[in-house]
Amino acid sequence: MPSNQLAPYQKELLEQAEAVGALKFGEFVLKSGRISPYFFNAGLMSTGAILNTIANAYASTIVSTFSSSPRPIDVLFGPAYKGISLAACTALVLASSHAQSLGFAYDRKEVKDHGEGGRLVGVPVSGQRVVILDDVMTAGTAVRGAVGMVRAEGGKVVGVVQLLDREEVGGGKDVDVRVDGEKVRSTVDDVEEFLGEGARVVSVLKMRDLMLYLEERGKTEDLEKMREYRARYGRRD
Repeated sequence: MPSNQLAPYQKELLEQAEAVGALKFGEFVLKSGRISPYFFNAGLMSTGAILNTIANAYASTIVSTFSSSPRPIDVLFGPAYKGISLAACTALVLASSHAQSLGFAYDRKEVKDHGEGGRLVGVPVSGQRVVILDDVMTAGTAVRGAVGMVRAEGGKVVGVVQLLDREEVGGGKDVDVRVDGEKVRSTVDDVEEFLGEGARVVSVLKMRDLMLYLEERGKTEDLEKMREYRARYGRRD
């Protein structure tokens, strides 16, 4: 798929997200204080049809990213609570549409002290190559916590797949993309370093895909605001 063209699953995902109000364009104040020209709330994507689209999008991203690895991945991990449905549905789609049968696991918010007990539910992760599914990383705190749980159980995290990469550098509303000539680090940079050599953070969608989506629809005013925001806060690849 050319870099200047949306994949069918990306286009379908964006259309459905906008239709239910999960993706909005305008002016939105973020926790960082930045005024963003768009807002994405994956929690509003909560119907069967949209979940099917999301799972297919995750599955396609996983296949294109990890299938060429010398050793395939074994387990999808979905951090509680939003990640649970993502891991389960994506595992189903990988089996039904891509002939890849992976296990899935997730964590409990509170450790269970009866029955089978323990913190993790699903297939064992010990000795397995694990990919974590996330929606949107802000500071990466939740992902680091998930990595810690997998490692504590003997698993190896080889990647993270997030639904949307905002492609921003860290910091607050007044941060410049460079300080003393050096590039300001992004959350993705920090998480990849935390994961270690060979592990990857990839995404179903990037901010640039949202811009392409607007361009294809001729929404020039929203597109210009996105360009200005990216020029100020965007990560430099």
